[in-house]
Amino acid sequence: MSGKGENSNVKSFRKLIGVTIAVSLCLPLAIPATAQSGKPADIVVKGIKGRVPTEVFGKRPFMRSPTISPDGTKIAVMMSADGIDNLGIVDLGKPGNKPRFFARAEEFREAGDRTIGSWQWVGNRTVIFTLASREIAFGQRVDILRYVSYDLETGKLTPLAWEGASGSNIAILHRDHIKERVLMQRASFRNDQQAFQPEVIELDVRNGKFTTVQRPNVMVGRWIADGKGVIRAGIGGNDDGKLRFMYRSNASEQFKTVSNEKDATYTGAQITPDIFTDEPDVAYATSNKDNYRRVYKINLRTMEVIGKPVFEAINHDVDGVVPSKDGNQLLGVRYTTNKQRTFWLDPRLREIQKFFDEDFGPANARIMSANDAYTKLVVFIAKPSEPGGYYIYDTESGQLSVLGFFHPVLQDADMNPTETIRYKASDGMEIPAIVTYPRHRPHRKNLPVIVMPHGGPFGVRDDEAFGFFPWHQAMAELGYVVIQPNYRGSGGYGKKFVLEGRKPDGYGLRMQDDLNDALSWFGATGLIDPSRACIMGWSYGGYATARGAQRDAKVWKCAIAGAGVYDFPMMKAFDLGAFGGFGANFQATSDNLVAISSARNTDGPWAPILIVAGVRDARIPISQSRTLVSRLKSSGKKEGSDFRYIEQPKGTHNLPYEEVHIEWLVESEKWADRFNPAYVATDVDFARKPNIDPRFKTSATAAAPKPAR
Repeated sequence: MSGKGENSNVKSFRKLIGVTIAVSLCLPLAIPATAQSGKPADIVVKGIKGRVPTEVFGKRPFMRSPTISPDGTKIAVMMSADGIDNLGIVDLGKPGNKPRFFARAEEFREAGDRTIGSWQWVGNRTVIFTLASREIAFGQRVDILRYVSYDLETGKLTPLAWEGASGSNIAILHRDHIKERVLMQRASFRNDQQAFQPEVIELDVRNGKFTTVQRPNVMVGRWIADGKGVIRAGIGGNDDGKLRFMYRSNASEQFKTVSNEKDATYTGAQITPDIFTDEPDVAYATSNKDNYRRVYKINLRTMEVIGKPVFEAINHDVDGVVPSKDGNQLLGVRYTTNKQRTFWLDPRLREIQKFFDEDFGPANARIMSANDAYTKLVVFIAKPSEPGGYYIYDTESGQLSVLGFFHPVLQDADMNPTETIRYKASDGMEIPAIVTYPRHRPHRKNLPVIVMPHGGPFGVRDDEAFGFFPWHQAMAELGYVVIQPNYRGSGGYGKKFVLEGRKPDGYGLRMQDDLNDALSWFGATGLIDPSRACIMGWSYGGYATARGAQRDAKVWKCAIAGAGVYDFPMMKAFDLGAFGGFGANFQATSDNLVAISSARNTDGPWAPILIVAGVRDARIPISQSRTLVSRLKSSGKKEGSDFRYIEQPKGTHNLPYEEVHIEWLVESEKWADRFNPAYVATDVDFARKPNIDPRFKTSATAAAPKPAR
C-alpha cells in the first residue's frame, strides 16, 4: 500500500453512493416520506473562501456508524434524508446501487414512541437493532429497550423476545454467525420475584424463537459470556458502590463469588473481564488500580493481576479493548490522547494502521468496522479540522473508495484548525484544552473567545473532534477562538484527575475556576482578549455556563446555556436515582447544593444569559429552566436584555432534530454577536471581516450550492 497510490485512489472514488427510500414496516416505526437524489443534497467540496453560514453546522450527519457484514459484501448504516435519520443496507457488490432503507430513526417525542439505537449483523442476511421507547415507570420517565431483526431476503421485521420482557436490562452477549443465533440477556416477568434480574436466552434471529440457557440470580445484574458462547461470569452491584463478581471456569461448574469489593471512588476501580482467553481462568481486563486505566491479564479465580500491563497509554487512560472475531484474543486497544487512537497488537493490522498514518497523518484514519477475515475495512478519515468521511479499504487489492461523507454539505472541506494545549490553572494544576482557531483570522492576536465546557461532567472529555463536533467549528467560523477545557473531573487523564473534581470544593467552585483560568492563561499568551469572553455549554456545560453568569458576571460578556441543572435540591428531589450513593459522594453537603445552584442565587449581578431547553428532555426536566427563568424575573432581571429564554417543543436532551439543532446554533450566534461581537472597529482585521460565501443560500435550511469545480 504505497502513499501515492492510496491518495490517488481516494481522489478517483469521490463519488457517493446514492440515496433512495424503500420498504414499508410491519412494526410501529415511520417510513421515510420522500426520495432523495443520488448524493447528499447541496454539496460543497473545496475552496470555501467566505464564511459558512452557522446553520450549515447544525445539519444532520449524512452518514454515521457504517457496519460491515461478516462476509464483507454489505453495509448496515444510518443515513440522513431530509434531516431525518434512516437505517438501511448498502450492497457493496453493486456499484452505484442505492441503499435500501427499512426503518426511520425518530427521536423520542411522547411516551410510547420509539427510536433506533445501535445495530449489528448476525450472519450475512440479518441485521438486529435496538428500539427504545420512553415510558413512565414508578413515577419516573425511563427508556425501555427491545431488539428487532431485519431479514434482508424477505424484508421482514421481527420483534425479538418482546413477550414477557421487563425493564431495559437487555444486551447481546454472543453472536453465532453460522447458526444465526445470539445469546441475549433480558429481564423477564416470567421469573416472578426476579422480574428485573436478567436471564439469558438463546435466540434464533430469523424467526424469533428462543430457549432459556441461564435463569436469573438475585445477586447478578449483568452476565458475561466467553467467545464460545458459554456464560462465564455474573456481576451485581448496589448504590453504595459495592460490586460482586461471580465466576466459573466452564459450563459444568457452579458460579462462585470471587470478589465483592466496594469502590469508594466511584471510578470503576473493580476489575471485570473484557476478553476470556483460551488459557484456563485467564482474561484480559482494564484497571485503574495505579491511577491510569491500563490493560492487564488477570487470574479470574483469584482476581490478581498477572505480570506487567499488556498495554498502557502514557499519562492517559485506555478507553477499551478490541477483541478478535472469535472473541478470545486481544486484537487492539482503544485510547485517546489528543485524538482517538487504536494500537493494534495484530501485526498485520498494525502495519495497515502505519500506512494510514503515513498517508493521512497520525490518527487521522481509524478502522471502524471489518469483515470476519479483516480483508474489507470501514475506515473513517479526517483531520481534526475536517468533517471527514467513511471509506472502504480492500486489503487484498489496496483499493480505497469513498462510502460516504459525514457532513452532507461540507464533505471533506478543511475548516477551522484545532489543536490540544495544556494550560496552568491558578492552583498550578495542568488542564488540557481543545483550542479551535478562526481560519479567517490568521494573525491570532487579541481575539474574542468562547469557552465551551463539555457535559458530564465526570469521566467525560473533549478531544480533537474525531468525527467533527460542529459547535466549536460553528463559533470559530464566526471569528471566535473556541476553548474547550477538560477541567478537573474530566475523564481520560487518570483516576486522580477525576477525583480532583469530586472534592468538596470541586463542583461549581474549583471546576468553575478552571474555566476562568483559561482566560488568564491564554490571555497572557496574547492569543485572546480576556475582556471579550463568552461561555457556552449544554447539559453540565449548561450548568457551568449559568453558574459562570451568576458567580462571575464580570468575567463573561455573555452566557449561552442549554439543558442545564440550575437548582440542585430540586433536581435531587426529581431524580433520586442519579443522586443515590454516587451523588452523595461527589455533591458535598445539601447546603452546598444551594450555594452552587444558580437558580437559588439570582439576586446579584448576572452576565446576560441565553437559556435554551427542550420540552421533551427526559434527563433534565424542563422545570429546571422554567424555574431559573421565573427566579430571574422575580429578582428584577428583564427578559430580552438580561436574559432570553427559548423552549424547543420538539427538543430532547440530545438535540435530535435538524431544525432544533440549527436553532440552538443560530440563536447562540445572535446572542454572542449582540453582547460580544467577533469583530469590532478596533480590530486590526475589522475591514477584512468575511461575508458569507456567495455560493451559499441564506435560508432556514442553509442549502448550499452545486459542488465547486
